[in-house]
Amino acid sequence: MDWHLLGLSFITVFLSELGDKSQLAAIALSGRCNSPRAVFFGAAGALLLTSLLGALAGGAVAELLPTRLLKAIAAVGFAILAARLLLFNNEPSADSEQTP
Repeated sequence: MDWHLLGLSFITVFLSELGDKSQLAAIALSGRCNSPRAVFFGAAGALLLTSLLGALAGGAVAELLPTRLLKAIAAVGFAILAARLLLFNNEPSADSEQTP
């Protein structure tokens, strides 16, 4: 096993996942209760279940569609998201803001 690659992958994913919405939800839940261990096990179980469902669904879809087509669909989807983020202004205009 390439331990350097394992460590690099872990650090990259760990840093990219800091502050995502599931982590913020876990922080909010653990702040309101006296059992952070229960929040940890609940969040970890939910992450494992969603990962399992994703792997099972991915395996089923991979049997129906060729890998090249799946990669093309994913690439087009990400390109559409990137174009929307770069080209379209999502900030509200001054006319659409409500005044109290």
